Amino acid sequence: MDSTREPARGRDARDAKAGKETVRRHNLSLVLRAVHEEGEATRAAVAARVGLTRAAVSSLVEQLLAGGFLTERGKTFSGHAGRPGTALRVADTGPAGLGVEINVDYVSACVVDLAGADRVRLTEEVDNQDARPEEVLARAARIAARALDAAAGKGLDAAGAGLALPGLVSGGTVRQAPNLGWNRVDAGRLFAEALRAAAPGRGGPAVTVDNEANAAALAELWFGGPADAPRLRGFVYLTGEIGVGGALVLDGALLRGAHGFAGEIGHLVVDPDGPRCRCGSHGCLEQYAGQAALLRGAGVAESAGARGVAELKARARRGEPRAVAALERAGRMLGLAVSAAVNLLDPDAVVLGGVFRPLMEWLGPAAERELAARVVSGLWAVGSGRLRASSSSGDAARGAAALVVRGVLADPAGHAPPPAPGARVVSSG
Repeated sequence: MDSTREPARGRDARDAKAGKETVRRHNLSLVLRAVHEEGEATRAAVAARVGLTRAAVSSLVEQLLAGGFLTERGKTFSGHAGRPGTALRVADTGPAGLGVEINVDYVSACVVDLAGADRVRLTEEVDNQDARPEEVLARAARIAARALDAAAGKGLDAAGAGLALPGLVSGGTVRQAPNLGWNRVDAGRLFAEALRAAAPGRGGPAVTVDNEANAAALAELWFGGPADAPRLRGFVYLTGEIGVGGALVLDGALLRGAHGFAGEIGHLVVDPDGPRCRCGSHGCLEQYAGQAALLRGAGVAESAGARGVAELKARARRGEPRAVAALERAGRMLGLAVSAAVNLLDPDAVVLGGVFRPLMEWLGPAAERELAARVVSGLWAVGSGRLRASSSSGDAARGAAALVVRGVLADPAGHAPPPAPGARVVSSG
C-alpha cells in the first residue's frame, strides 16, 4: 500500500470490512496452503485445521480441483468419525514456478511444481563477466525457454519467473553487481522482453528479480535440513561463488533491510590494508574466501570454474600444502567476518552454501575456531554443530522458483485459468 495515501473520509480505512470476493480468495489460499503443508489431507482434516465448516471446505476444494491446484488420490482415514475421506494433494501438473540464476560463470534454470519439487533443471557453464548485460540476459532467457518447453511436456505451466542475480537488487534493477560489472541494469524488464522473444507461445510470465544469496537462503529455509528434524528459522547464509554472497533469515523470514540490500557479507572488511575489491573497497571477505581467491591461493586456474573447485577439493584431499593453506586461510576469514554477524544477530546457525559446501571439510575447522574465540554468547564452541553446510536441496534458482510458487499458494484465485464457456462457477465465502 502507498503509505502516502490518505485514509477514507469519515472512518479509518483499516476498519473497512472485507468483501465477499476478498474472503473467498483468502479462504481458497487457506485451504490450498493447509494441504500443501500437510502433504496429504482429507477435507475433514483441512476443515479442522483451518476452522471452516466441512461444507465450505468442500466447496473451496472443488474450485481448487477445477483450477488444477489440487488432486484426489484414493481414500485415507482422517482421524475423525465416519467413512474414510478422499486424500487431497497439491497437483504435480498445472501452475509452477520458473527460477533462473545468473552468476559469473554459469546460468541455471529450473521449474518447480506446487509441492516444491524441482521438476526441470538446466545449467550451462558460460563466462558472463565479459559480455553485455543484454547479451547475458538474452542467453539466460533462451535457457529458460528450453526449461519451459521441458516443463510443458510434464504438464507444468509457469505462473511467473524469478530471476536471481549476484548484486544489489531493488525494484527489478541491479544497482550494482561488481563481479558481473553491472551498474543500474534494468534486469527485470530486459529479461522479460528476452523471454517473450525466446518463448513467444508462453504468454510472457511476470518476472521478479532478487539477490541470488537471498533466493538461496529462502530455498534453505523452505527445503533444507533432514526431514525428521525441525527446520532452521534463524541463520546467516553464505554462498561462495566467484565472490561471497550473504543473506539473513530471522524468525523464519528473510531480513531485507531498509532498501533491500541486507546481507552483503562478502563486502565486510576483514583487512583494511588488504587487496582492492571490485566494489572499490579494500580487504573485503570475498578477496580471501571467494572462489577466485581460493583457486588463486591454491594455484588452480581461476578460469576453471566448477572444474577448478573439484580440482581444489582433490588437491586438499591429497594433503597438498598450498591447497590446504588456502582453504584454512579462507575458513579463518569466514569465521572472523561471520562472528561479527553472530554477535549482532544471535542466529541459530551459520550455513555455508555454493562452493563452500563441498569444501566444508577444510574450511569448517578454521571457521569454527574463530567463531568459538569471538562469539560472546559461549554457544559456538568447536563441535557445537552451529556451523553447517547447506542442504543439497537448496540453491538460488530453486529459491527464485519457489518464490513464484509461494505467490500462487497465497492467491490461487489470481492464477486460476478462466472457466470454460458455459462452465458452472462455484462460489463460497
